[in-house]
Amino acid sequence: MVIKTIECTFSSYPIFPGHGSTYVARDGSVHNFINAKNKSLFLQKKKASKIGWTPAWRVLHKKGKSIVSKRRRAKKNVNSTARRAIGSLSVKEIRSRRNETTDFRSAQRAEARRELKARKSKGKKKK
Repeated sequence: MVIKTIECTFSSYPIFPGHGSTYVARDGSVHNFINAKNKSLFLQKKKASKIGWTPAWRVLHKKGKSIVSKRRRAKKNVNSTARRAIGSLSVKEIRSRRNETTDFRSAQRAEARRELKARKSKGKKKK
């Protein structure tokens, strides 16, 4: 058997039949409270999110629910073909570099390192 409950306006706790009180404001809005404490805080215009024992405060400060893992979002595939020049590289140069293989690029880097070492060793010999 399911028991119909209503939610407390201030604390959002479930109110079971025969419990709590109903407050009708001047504008006609109906507020249900589980106890006098919640009604008093509501009438003092306190914010539930600033009072530590309320579920609103717990949600705001990320308390509880430590076990729940966030679902990872899949990265969108971005078509990264060059449509315009970037910096000093033209579109043609960007596309040619993109189509080069990794071993070709690593060979280029190794060659550049060798040249740099040769230049450094020449500089040391002159001094």
